[in-house]
Amino acid sequence: MIRPGETTKIRVKVNGIWYEKEVEPRLLLVHFLRDELGLTGTKIGCDTSTCGACTILLNGKAIKSCTYLAVQADGAEITTIEGLAKDSKLHPIQEAFKDNFALQCGFCTAGMIMQTYYLLKENPSPSEEEIREGLHGNICRCTGYQNIIKAVKDASMRMRQ
Repeated sequence: MIRPGETTKIRVKVNGIWYEKEVEPRLLLVHFLRDELGLTGTKIGCDTSTCGACTILLNGKAIKSCTYLAVQADGAEITTIEGLAKDSKLHPIQEAFKDNFALQCGFCTAGMIMQTYYLLKENPSPSEEEIREGLHGNICRCTGYQNIIKAVKDASMRMRQ
């Protein structure tokens, strides 16, 4: 039985770098990423997995890190928005969001991009309906979905070239 204040060691690979940290078993993965590793691109929106602002990739699958414990990620490979750009060059999805004015206020953007990454990995050429279905768990409070849909279509084309 773990008592309050006790910690357990976890080891995770985040954006290509292995980290080994002592964490409280109740620590949420989103707080681990933001507070322990300083990766603040992942946002905390609702704490109920409704909005998707905290979406990351865990072992290649999109998850909402606000309802996932850090200890559950022990041994996992995680990709956050900080891990997409390479050598100071934006990922094609990030470029497409920028070029299609899909950034809005920016709060949901990291989660939208990570969900888009997963969507395009699973379906490189989605229809508009498939895009809407693929992003239905991510909320844009600016209601800018049309430009987000355009960005996903654009990213799909860029990634297939």
